[in-house]
This record gives sequence, structure tokens and C-alpha cells, in this order.
Amino acid sequence: MKQKKVYLFPEGTKEQKYLLGGKGANLAEMTNAGLPVPFGFTITTESCLDYYRDGEVLSTDLLDQVYVALDELEQLSSKQFGSNVNPLLVSVRSGSVFSMPGMMDTILNLGLNDQTVVGLANLTQNPRFAYDSYRRFIQMFSNVVLGMDHYFFEEVIDEIKEKRGFTEDTELGAEDWQQVIQRYLKMVEAKTNSPFPQDPKIQLSQAIEAVFRSWNNTRAKIYRKINKIPDDLGTAVNIQLMVFGNLGDDSGTGVAFTRNPSTGERELYGEFLINAQGEDVVAGVRTPNPISDLKNQMPSIYKQFVELSSLLEEHYGDMQDIEFTVERGKLYILQTRSGKRTAQAAVKIAVDLVDEGKIKKEEALLRIDPDQMDQMLHPRIDPNVTLKVIAKGLPASPGAASGNIIFDADEAERLTEKGEKVVLVRPETTPEDIHGILAAQGILTSRGGMTSHAAVVARGMGKACICGCDQLKIDLRAETVTIGDLTLQKGDQITIDGSTGQIIQGNVPLIDPNLSLEFEQLLKWADEVRRLEVRANADNPTDATKAREFGAEGIGLCRTEHMFMEADRIPIVQQMILAENEEEQKDALAKLLPMQKEDFKGIFSAMNGLPVNIRLLDPPLHEFLPNMEELVVELTKMQVEKVNPQQYVAKEALLKKVRALHEFNPMLGHRGCRLGMTHPEIYEMQVEALFLAVIESKKAGITVIPEVMIPLVGHVQELKALRRMVINVGERIQQETRESFEYTIGTMIEVPRAALTAEEIAEQADFFSFGTNDLTQTTFGFSRDDAEGKFLHTYVEQKVLPENPFIVLDQAGVGSLIKMATVAGRRKKQGLKTGVCGEHGGEKSSIQFFHDTGLDYVSCSPFRVPIARLAAAHAELNNSVKKN
Repeated sequence: MKQKKVYLFPEGTKEQKYLLGGKGANLAEMTNAGLPVPFGFTITTESCLDYYRDGEVLSTDLLDQVYVALDELEQLSSKQFGSNVNPLLVSVRSGSVFSMPGMMDTILNLGLNDQTVVGLANLTQNPRFAYDSYRRFIQMFSNVVLGMDHYFFEEVIDEIKEKRGFTEDTELGAEDWQQVIQRYLKMVEAKTNSPFPQDPKIQLSQAIEAVFRSWNNTRAKIYRKINKIPDDLGTAVNIQLMVFGNLGDDSGTGVAFTRNPSTGERELYGEFLINAQGEDVVAGVRTPNPISDLKNQMPSIYKQFVELSSLLEEHYGDMQDIEFTVERGKLYILQTRSGKRTAQAAVKIAVDLVDEGKIKKEEALLRIDPDQMDQMLHPRIDPNVTLKVIAKGLPASPGAASGNIIFDADEAERLTEKGEKVVLVRPETTPEDIHGILAAQGILTSRGGMTSHAAVVARGMGKACICGCDQLKIDLRAETVTIGDLTLQKGDQITIDGSTGQIIQGNVPLIDPNLSLEFEQLLKWADEVRRLEVRANADNPTDATKAREFGAEGIGLCRTEHMFMEADRIPIVQQMILAENEEEQKDALAKLLPMQKEDFKGIFSAMNGLPVNIRLLDPPLHEFLPNMEELVVELTKMQVEKVNPQQYVAKEALLKKVRALHEFNPMLGHRGCRLGMTHPEIYEMQVEALFLAVIESKKAGITVIPEVMIPLVGHVQELKALRRMVINVGERIQQETRESFEYTIGTMIEVPRAALTAEEIAEQADFFSFGTNDLTQTTFGFSRDDAEGKFLHTYVEQKVLPENPFIVLDQAGVGSLIKMATVAGRRKKQGLKTGVCGEHGGEKSSIQFFHDTGLDYVSCSPFRVPIARLAAAHAELNNSVKKN
């Protein structure tokens, strides 16, 4: 039995998304629901994969099925493909499983040639429309199929408009377009050494191939990588009867969302153009009108569209992005899909849909990608700052961004890699600019509307974007932008506010955003569902307070070395390290003790009633001393300048000490518990400060739950010795103060031997905290700084590794050690508390793994706590879905 490769719209269902693509499944669903959808058919995603497997050749079987479906389309439409009397014209569009707006290719008006264009002109009694459609087809086909740049074609139109004294394309008549067409055809033949194809069937087969090929174009690959869409899904191809919005003032085209994609407000939001085709709206060539204006220009169409929009949202239970065309007073729905939206809008829409009874809380939670939450925590412009607003455009994507003006996407990417912040400024963006949009802090365009390419892509990435600012006069060759009398050069600083559309000269201070009530409501629902606790990594009272504001249930990692690194403490720490005798060292430790105690008290106060995990000093001592190379340079300079001999001797002694402490591989050297074993006086001071802080906090009415963590343990004897030291200090403090307190002692599992001998280590541990950053380094044998700077990017690009293992947990290797240690530890000590305090504690797929492994908590930076709360809820809900 032959494989079915082509489905007429009525033959498909919405459940066939992976076979028909998201667009094809929706077109089938709308057709079967009786909505006004132009006739058409879909070529399956499997056919795309077959195309690549067969060496990028369309099979005879596929073409046969396409022609059978085309015959059916001819009968349904009473038109004929290639006819010069009543020609059938089609659109050829991509349709991936997951929405990839603008990333793949589309061809409109296919079927036009030198003969059928005459038939179309006679049939419609509108020669201008017919020849305009033909030139559009030549231009689009030549770009998508033949690889010619749009620029060549626009140059022809600009020349003819200039000769005729016109400023708009709409002013050109039928004879003008015929002149354009003749020049197009000659140009195509000159540049491709072949005449433009006149046979509609050849046009169709080449267009199908081009759409298949667009699955692997650069912008599509980048988009899939950004959005973690698999490369092996392929794209469907949707072939659909053309309907025309450029037949006159009773025709038009538009794009609309059933809710505001920037704010989530329940309002019809979109744009339309009279006497235009769909590409005119999304390409940004003409600035469209707001959808509300349609109510005045076509009241009956507006009313019908509002009703259909409501119906589609109700049917799909989500905000819809709808493309529509009006052809001579008749409304057609060309596409509907779940609309791209900002993170703020996504949260509001999800919560509102629950309140409206359209979806359940669980569905609302699953609809919000935890990574989107990060977008809600971006800065905004400080309202107390006086702004020099130089222009205003359409507020296409909220948030604020500052940076140097850059006009080229490649340069934006290059400068960002060097650490510069840039704002990409363009007349309009195209899908080829996606890498520059990704790199830039924000995007600013002089043309295009709220549904233009720049707006849609920026919203999806959570980047600030302003579109349609026609005050900007952009000269790409001179690399300048002029606003009235003001001219800005490449490299000048600007700030854009994507929430208001304001463009501001200079670099403006930004502040943290306020979180919405819907945001808080969604996180409350997440807390009701999740099993994993979510803690924060915080090293000071300020971070601890911020963490609690974001809903942290304790501190999973307090890195005490950060308390040593403040400017007023570094000299005392250096005095401790450089001490020539025990007395000098004790003096330095005595100065540090009250400082550490006050830090601990501040953290305990911020976390009143919640656990606080204190990690004793981890880095090697040389990190607190001056850089060895810089000291050598200073000494050389002092020799030349012949400075005071005593100063020289002191500096030389310092260099000698630094050299003595220098390590060839400090990550695997004298740090963590190894430092505690050889310099127990440092750990004893820290533990004493901690316990004194516990006592004083309790007296102040603070409920304290301290956890003492010994870092870098690889052998049970290390933990045994240091555990005894902590207990001894604790007993001494309780005797001296006559106060009692409780605490637990555990270890950070961050070397493979600790994981492999977890059953032994559990005898001496009250808890395990997995330090996944170092555990990843020691398991792979990678130095993170060297790997990320030199070869890790290549590994990910070449798919040696699926992801950067320092960002997304390596479940097969590092994950296996975590799972093994958890099982072994709990076998020895039932109920052993286990958690994660590495950066992976805030990454969604890693959190799913930790949930499945049975850990008790994850810990991450304060600003990632909301992400972790939602991801932990997803983990629980995903498992519930699997069970059912």
C-alpha cells in the first residue's frame, strides 16, 4: 500500500500536527468546522524527510499525489491550473510542527505566467491587479527558488517610481507593472542563465522543493536552536487556493491576535491594509492600520471577524494569531495558530483563561515555559530619570534596552561576542537578521507594524523592540540615522523603551521590574502542585531578602568566601594568610569573626524560620592575594624607579608568599575541605561566628535552622574529621554561653569519588548537597573557564554534546552519579536530605531530572527562583501526564 503523502484539508485533523504541521492541522480543523477557509491540501512532514533522504529530489509518487490533489482543487474552485481563461493560482507555504514565524519560505500567486496573467486581467476586469500579482510572484519565486536578492527587484520599482514622480507602489498602474515585469524577466534570465519558468507545474514542483530546503536554511536552524525545536521534524507544505486582498478598495488583508500579545489584555489586536496582499503587512514595507479601523471601513467584515476570532479562541482554548484576507467583500481565514506573546502576556492570558473557565490551573501552568519567566525579570527605565526623548514609534515588545547603535546584523553579533551592548537599527528586519536580533539588546525599525517580523521575533525572545518609527531617516551606507536636525552615527548610544515606543538619546539607568498579580497567582498555583522545595543561593542579607521576595524556601548555598572578598575585609584576610606567626594569624581571625557573625545574623533575619545552608570556605587562599604576574610587573617597576627599599622588601615578601601558594590546577588543588584539614583555625573561626550568630538571632526572636556544609569531600575520613571539629566548636560555644541550639552537618558532593562512596559518606552526613558545577568539571575533566572559552561551543555546534553541560545537566554522566549517590546514601541513612546547589538548580530540564531522582530541593540564584518554582510544578505535572 502506498504511503499517503498528500492530504486535502477535509481529510486532516488537529491531532495530526506532527504529520501535517501545525498550520496544516489547523487548516484541516477550521475547514471541518465550516469556517471560510480557501480550498487546499497539505504535503506531509514525512515527505520533507524523504526528500532529504532521497538526495534532495522529489519522488514521482509524491508529485503524482500532488497532481491528484490539484485536480480536486480545480473541481472545487471551478478554475484550471495553467488556464489563460480562468486560471487557478495557489500559495505554497511552509508549516512546521511548532510555529516558526518568518523562518521558512512562502510563495504567493503561483501559476501566473505570460498567458495566465492575461486571463486573470480579463477575468477580474482589473489589469493593474493582475500585473501587480504577476510581478509579486516573479519577485518572490526568484528570491525563494532561484536565490536572487530582493534588492535587485526593489531597485527596478524605485527607478520607475522616480521616473513617474510617484512615492508609493500603489500609484503604479497596469502599464507600469508590465514594464516592471519585462525588466524582471530579463534580469532573471541574465542572472540565472535560464528564462523564468512559464510552466505552472514546473513552478509548483520547484516551489515545493524550495520550501523543503528552507527547513535547513540558516535562520531556521538558528531559530530551532534558540527555541530547542528538534531538527528531525521536517516541514509540511500547504498548497492553497489564492484569495486576493489587492483587488481594490473592497479588498484587504491583515493579521490579528485575539488578545494583546504584548500585555495579554482581552482585546482584538492587529493590523490590516486595504488593497494589499498578506506579505505587505508582515514584511514591513507599508505601515498598516490598526484593526480597530476596520470597523469604520468594512463594518460587516469587522463584525464577522470579531465573531470568528471569539469562536476560534473558544475552540482552541488559547489566544489565536489569525491571518485573514478580504476579497471583494468576502472574508477568508487563511491561518490560525496559538499566537506568540511576551512572557508578561503569556502569564496574564493563562491566568485569565482559568478565571474565564476556559482551561484548568494545571493547563495554565504547563502553558508557561519556565524560561519565559526570565523575561519578566528584565530591567525597565528608572522613572526618576529625566529623559531626552528624540522620537517615538510603535511599542512592539516591552522592556527597555540601552546600547550602541549598529545597523548590520553581522556586526551586532560580532560586537556582542566582544562584550559590547548594541541596539540593532534597521529600516525593517528580515528573517536573515535573526542572529543580529538574538545578539542585540533591543531592536528599532523605521518601518513595519506591531505584527512585522521584528516585532514578532523580538516578543518571542523577550527583547525590547520599537517598530514603525517613520521619524527615523536611516542611511545604511553612511551608517547614520537622522531624526529632524539630529544625526546619530554608528556607535552612538541610545535607549529604547519597548513598552512606550520612546527612543531616548544616551544610556539611561534601568531598574528591576514589578511583578504582576497574575505572575504571583501563577506561582501560587505552582507551589500547590510541586513536590520539590526551591531554595536560593545567597551570600548576603540583600540577596537573601530578594530570594525570599521571589518565594525561596530557604538558602541552599551561602558561599562564605564572598563575605571575605569585600573591599574592607581583603586586607584583614591577606593579613591572616601572610601572618608570620600564630599570634598575627589569631589577631586577623579575631577581626574577621565579628564580621562573619553579623553577615550570618543578617541572613538568618531575612530567612526567619527557613533553613540556611552555610558552606565553609571553598576557594584556595591565593585567590585572596594579588595576581602574581601583576606583582612581578610592580617589582620590576620599583627596581627601575628605585623606590624605598623597605617597600620593595615588603612587596618581594608578598610575591614570595603568592608563589608559595600558587597552584598549577587550583580547581583540583588546595581548597575546600583540604584547606580545612590543613588550616583548621579558619574553619573553626567560621563555625564559631556561625554559632554565635545563631545564639544572638534566637535571642532576637529569629527562628534559625542552620546547616553546616563541608565542601569538596572525596573521602569519608575528611568529613569525619571536620564533622568532629564542628561538633567540638559547637559544644564549646554552648558551654561558654550556656545556650543550646540545633544544627545539622552535611557535605557538598562535587567530586566523583564522593558519589561513588556515598554509602560510606552518609554515615557522617546529615544531608547531601550536589554541587553540580564542580561535579560537571570533575566528571568531564573540563576546566569550565577553558572549555567554554575554547572548545565547548564547537562541541555543541557539532553536536558532540547536545547542550552546554554547565547549563543543562549531563544526565547520562553527571546525572548517573547523582542518582547513584542518592540511592546509596539513603540506603545507609533512611530519609537522608538531598538537594542541588549548582546552577542547574534553576534550569527546567535539569529540575525534571532532580524531581524524578527523588531529591528534596533545588537551589539557584534569587532571580531564578520563580523559574525553578514553575519548573518544579511542571516536573510533577509531566509525571502525572505520563502516569495517565
